[in-house]
Amino acid sequence: MDMKSYLEYLKLIGIEALPLFETKAAELLSNHSLHAPSVETLEEIRGELGECHRCKLHRTRRTLVFGEGSEKAKLMFVGEGPGYDEDVQGRPFVGKAGQLLTKIIQSINLQREEVYITNIIKCRPPQNRNPEPDEIECCNPFLLKQINAIQPQIICALGTFAAQTLLKTDTKISALRGRFYELEGIKVIPTYHPAYLLRNPERKREVWEDMKMISEKINNV
Repeated sequence: MDMKSYLEYLKLIGIEALPLFETKAAELLSNHSLHAPSVETLEEIRGELGECHRCKLHRTRRTLVFGEGSEKAKLMFVGEGPGYDEDVQGRPFVGKAGQLLTKIIQSINLQREEVYITNIIKCRPPQNRNPEPDEIECCNPFLLKQINAIQPQIICALGTFAAQTLLKTDTKISALRGRFYELEGIKVIPTYHPAYLLRNPERKREVWEDMKMISEKINNV
């Protein structure tokens, strides 16, 4: 008996569904969704992450940098990875780039405490090199869980790696910035990383334009 005939037979004898299959299917779908039925808190996610040894970065890091800010944030910033100061302090965006990010946040009449800030990877790469694909892959489930826990209205992806990871694209940040994208109902707007702005201050105007879009969107929701 082929599968179609078997299913018709089950329906004929009054069996309308296969509970085990449905349960497994729902489980598989929830593992790849930002809207899983059981939402973990940030504290639970941090506990699950533990003193992570999932990738090679644990060998050289000092501190795991999870993220900080409001659990009810409407706006979430996702950067690339911790730098030297972040690795020492265990907090995201506390160096010179972080000081600039604080000013950017304040420019749209918000404070750091009102938003949530994290990175796509939670450990500093040696010499601040770019994160590698396997490192991003190890951290990505925890980033998605953070997003799921907070459910922000808007995510601002800071720089190439954050934007490409969240949007699953290899398009350059210069082509991505300046408009909103969708991530399972959440608006995502890529912009330049604050560290890039320190080296290229002429790009600050473009970031300001992106921030005005964010401010307008939040105020109209």
